[in-house]
Amino acid sequence: MLQVSNLYLYDSVLMLANAFHRKLEDRKWHSMASLNCMRKSTKPWNGGKSMLETIKKGRITGLTGIMEFREDSSNPHVQFEILGTSYSETFGKDVRRLATWDSIKGLNGSLQEKRLDSDLQGLTMKVVTILEEPFVMVAENILGQPKKYKGFSIDVLDALSQNLGFKYEIYQVPDGKYGHQLPNGSWNGMIGELINKRADIAVSAITITPERESVVDFSKRYLDYSVGILIKKPEERINIFSLFAPFDFAVWACIAAVIPVVGVLIFVLNRIQAVRAQGSNQPSPSTSSTLHSAIWIVYGAFVQQGGESIANSVAMRIVMGSWWLFTLIVCSSYTANLAAFLTVSRMDNPIRTFQDLAKQMDLSYGTVKDSSVYEYFKAKGTNTLEQDNTFAELWRTISKNNGADNCVSSPSEGIRKAKKGNYAFLWDVTVVEYAALTDDDCSVTVIGNTISSKGYGIALQHGSPYRDIFSQRILEFQDTGYLDVLKQKWWPRMGRCDLNSHNNAQADGKALKLHSFAGVFCILAIGLLLACLVAALELWWNSNRCRQESPKEDKEVNLEQVHRRLNSLIDEDMAHKQISTASIEISALEIGGMQSSQSLEPVREYQNTQLSVTTFLPEQTGHGGRTLGSMSSSNLPLPLSSSATKLVFLDGSSLKVKVRAIAILAVHGQ
Repeated sequence: MLQVSNLYLYDSVLMLANAFHRKLEDRKWHSMASLNCMRKSTKPWNGGKSMLETIKKGRITGLTGIMEFREDSSNPHVQFEILGTSYSETFGKDVRRLATWDSIKGLNGSLQEKRLDSDLQGLTMKVVTILEEPFVMVAENILGQPKKYKGFSIDVLDALSQNLGFKYEIYQVPDGKYGHQLPNGSWNGMIGELINKRADIAVSAITITPERESVVDFSKRYLDYSVGILIKKPEERINIFSLFAPFDFAVWACIAAVIPVVGVLIFVLNRIQAVRAQGSNQPSPSTSSTLHSAIWIVYGAFVQQGGESIANSVAMRIVMGSWWLFTLIVCSSYTANLAAFLTVSRMDNPIRTFQDLAKQMDLSYGTVKDSSVYEYFKAKGTNTLEQDNTFAELWRTISKNNGADNCVSSPSEGIRKAKKGNYAFLWDVTVVEYAALTDDDCSVTVIGNTISSKGYGIALQHGSPYRDIFSQRILEFQDTGYLDVLKQKWWPRMGRCDLNSHNNAQADGKALKLHSFAGVFCILAIGLLLACLVAALELWWNSNRCRQESPKEDKEVNLEQVHRRLNSLIDEDMAHKQISTASIEISALEIGGMQSSQSLEPVREYQNTQLSVTTFLPEQTGHGGRTLGSMSSSNLPLPLSSSATKLVFLDGSSLKVKVRAIAILAVHGQ
């Protein structure tokens, strides 16, 4: 695009060339002496006045129009346009013509803004509206009297009425539509009312779109607009065993399997250490060498409760050191993952953007058919130049079966459907926020999204003289903060249903409820019940063993021979043994698993020492002296195979009798 200065330069050269051409045609060209432009004192051109007169008499049609000169060297065909800036919701700042000026008519128009205040005094306007909470609502509905309305848009209209001095009569649009262009080119709803001159202005939650701006005028926006998602809050899922959630089932299975494996390894190493200690006359390990004790020590270390000191060898230290390191890593990972799991489990919704909504398949969603939101998704979803396929997916679901499956006929129907659940309603974020704030059960939430940078405005007839003054007053309301006061009035951030409570709870933390620890209490209860059950079984088992004595068969030991051999050994030793005790008692000689509760059998009385020897041998009836078969010493019942029997005197002194096979080899006094 050529600049204006370039256009005038072109026309100037064209005018000069035309003057030279006319000079040559009239044969009035005079030769001239050469001129030197480098010198300060130059000779004037004698043909300059003649050339100037030729230029003034010329007339050309150049890029800037007709160019000719009067006697005063002015161009009578010059015309000027006086431009001013205006604001359009679609195109932003725009330039429009305010007035024109030419040399004949002069100024055509006014350079000053026309004051409309006096023109609106006493004027009554017809206002068309549609019910939309919280923009327009019915305040009172008394039979026989006109309806009274309230709401955010009504408050703005009342402020304009009081400021400009006009009155208004309001009525609802018959078809309940905002305004949509029909296939035949006509418009319905409130836009149609303005086009057909049945209303002067339209007030409600009407958005400013390019299509509507082409047929009606809009004031400056008084509230920003964006599309929001209204969905039902997900019910909190209670899982009493959520304490197992930080680890996968396979991880828990591996942990449960590795505890007995490490216990068996410790048991084996402990047995090896015990054998080495016996061979080298070293003290045996202090830890019990049973398998269940080893597993118990491993479990105690895993739950960080400590245990007995069993690291008596280098191999044992390596095993326990590795196990402690494993326990430290597992417990730290569990603690960190549990904290993260509890934080994520308190998040309200997996859907936070339109991308999340388009990807999921469980929740249906839609909007009001033939509304501005519907047209917006249609334009974005059918645009082949759109790189992101999010809007294409959204539009495919919204327009399913020509919008009959997922779309609704009114915003109130969409809000009711969203409250029932399993449905997401796409609508003006201000409308759905008000619905969430005033919900009785606080069961719905709003996901905001700034995908559409539009606004709400007052619609007027095309070419209405009231547009500029309405826009000026709305800007004044914004500067003074009056519109912010109205926003806080109709959209309180803190109330019965706080839209920011979810964010605050996540930032400040949230107390864990009882169901979060239900699994821990269940495990404790199961452990206590199992302990009581095992204790009852042990008590029952021991009581049955005390009542029922199993006969000691298959014991080919001649008790009489044992008694005689024992008595003979004692007689030989009594000759040089001074015993002042009244009797001797042989304890711990349990042959064949004899019970301690069985009666004692006196064997022999010693007259010279008034000493009686008693053994813990059961009374045998019907076994008149068993014989000692050909049994090795290892097959004899303990302690007859290889043990030490202690003879305890009643005064506290005792004798230790070393028994090997069935013979007592020595008696040592103490």
